[in-house]
Amino acid sequence: MHSKYIITSADMAFLPDILKYTSPQRIPLQFKLGDRLVCGIPDDFNPTVNYRILTCNTVQYVIEGKNEDGLSIRAEYLEYRDFPVTEWVVYITNHGDCDTPVISDVRIGGELACPSPVLEHGNGDTCKTDGYHFFRDTVDHEIRLTPTTGTSCQGAFPYMKLCGDDRELRIAIGWPTKWAAELAPAENGVSFWCGQDRCHTVLHAGECYRTPRLNIMAYTKGEDVFRGINLWRGWYFKHILPRENGQPIPPKLCLHYFQAEGKPEFTGASEQNQIHALREYVRRGMKPDIWWIDAGWYPCNYEWTRIGTWVPDPVRFPNGLAPLGQACKANGVQLMVWFEPERVRGGEWLDTEHAEWLLSRKNEDGTPKGDRLLNLGDPDARNWLIEHVDKLIKDSHIAIYRQDFNFDPAPIWAENEAEDRIGMLENLHAQGYLAYWDALILRNPGLWIDSCASGGRRNDLETMRRAVTLHYTDVGYGNHPIKQKQHREMFEWIPYFRAHNMNWDNVEDGTYKDVHSMPNTRPTDEFAFQCALAPALTSMYTYDDSEEHFEIGRTMDEIWREAAELELCGDYYPMTECRRDAHDWYAMQFDDPVERRGFVQVIRNTLVETESFTVKLPCVHANATYTLTDKRSGNVQTFTSDELTAGFDISLPKRAGKVLFYQY
Repeated sequence: MHSKYIITSADMAFLPDILKYTSPQRIPLQFKLGDRLVCGIPDDFNPTVNYRILTCNTVQYVIEGKNEDGLSIRAEYLEYRDFPVTEWVVYITNHGDCDTPVISDVRIGGELACPSPVLEHGNGDTCKTDGYHFFRDTVDHEIRLTPTTGTSCQGAFPYMKLCGDDRELRIAIGWPTKWAAELAPAENGVSFWCGQDRCHTVLHAGECYRTPRLNIMAYTKGEDVFRGINLWRGWYFKHILPRENGQPIPPKLCLHYFQAEGKPEFTGASEQNQIHALREYVRRGMKPDIWWIDAGWYPCNYEWTRIGTWVPDPVRFPNGLAPLGQACKANGVQLMVWFEPERVRGGEWLDTEHAEWLLSRKNEDGTPKGDRLLNLGDPDARNWLIEHVDKLIKDSHIAIYRQDFNFDPAPIWAENEAEDRIGMLENLHAQGYLAYWDALILRNPGLWIDSCASGGRRNDLETMRRAVTLHYTDVGYGNHPIKQKQHREMFEWIPYFRAHNMNWDNVEDGTYKDVHSMPNTRPTDEFAFQCALAPALTSMYTYDDSEEHFEIGRTMDEIWREAAELELCGDYYPMTECRRDAHDWYAMQFDDPVERRGFVQVIRNTLVETESFTVKLPCVHANATYTLTDKRSGNVQTFTSDELTAGFDISLPKRAGKVLFYQY
């Protein structure tokens, strides 16, 4: 990513205020060991410290200690030298021969210097229209944040910001299950602690309990409200976003043959119809980067939720998925295939053959109730899954592994744990989930992962180190004001994501249908493309659509792709407030100061009454001449920096958008 924002010595001077490592006794860890409160790694654990330079910009400290009973604490601290960011994660392991005393309230954190703190925090993906919304609370009282389910991003977002008088702190919690964060006023700012929400457990011999990973960024606060957004984006693109064969993931056009043969999801998909549709898209000049196979490719009798038998349907795919994978490779297309391995339907292969690997809630007679959970904390279950899915990936030429998770595991963990094991099933499952993904990535060079959980309900930073989120929500694919609100938060915090170019607005009055409407209310048109300007895109044209629609698709694909490239290398400037309201204009700018180019987009939503919008670019470089090009009309305009700072008007009809690319 290219950015005009430079890390200063004043920014780096904040490192001691954001839990920088100083000594074993002062590492930001607290937990109870029986009745004893353990802080840091005490002297009776005989701590040692080792450090290594991972890259020219990252240094890792490993602080370890073990007591006479064989309980060890291992804290890993990572300090970034190119951004003012610190990172902590802690492992507590029982190396003894018998159970430990109860370990409880394990948390990491401490006091964060932040004068007059105000907390900005979000509700994540709620699977409702109110999702992806941020709130502001003055930290003059105790605040507790935790997701509403056993997934990390539902009801509470593990990305937040503390705004102080002279600085801002961005905080991210990396934990794929139910974390909790507690904030309270402190002498110099804020007391901040986070951990797994439920923890009251003994450790059996050989077991390890892991904390969430905590990242904190600090930087000077000034009049430029966009600085923090783009420092975070710069760090995320450089250090977090997975790479594709060592290179940044470029924009991706996703195509599919959805609801083939009139069947739900991909339960009607077959070797023949999928290869035919792929080839038709390519022949007609709309070649995808990704060919998307979602739920239903396994034996399920047209009911995609019948999961737990992870083999291609032998009737529809008699040769497995390999012929489709080979057809994708031959056309330079990446095959992506959907899995939901953690959820198992009763009666499917995993349930009938390996019930010992499954956890479930129980009926009164003791029989399993509802869907089962594949226990990824069980090494046998996890190793089978690794071997089985790895073979499918290799045999099928799968380039992108897509994992979904469509139910709440928290009640299952709670029902299956003993009083002295509260939170341990959950902790081991989270560790197993991450280890499973790590194994797939290690075994398949070039593979990357798409994270989904009924939308974006498990996109914490630990998950995002291994995945992108091509499906960050199940809400509002064609409800454009809702998408604009979602995109506002995604561009700032998780900046690689995908959008659909669908329309759900009513033809008669410009209002919107239900947030889960499907299919389009009206055909995919230029406005649908304008409202889907994200780094990745699913075009909703079918392979046998009209030539008129394909021509729109081919034209708008060029505009989308150039804009998407700038979204992945430029600074982001939101220009309008997003309120999920069709009466509002929507505008944003992306600027690449290295290549000296960018774009501005303006959208007049369906119910906007004013006919024009005054464009005042947030980012204007001094003493430059800007050439703005509307590639849809071919119109070219020239402005000085002063003229752009003063602003210019754009007039649009209702339900229209404009993208102006510029150079300077």
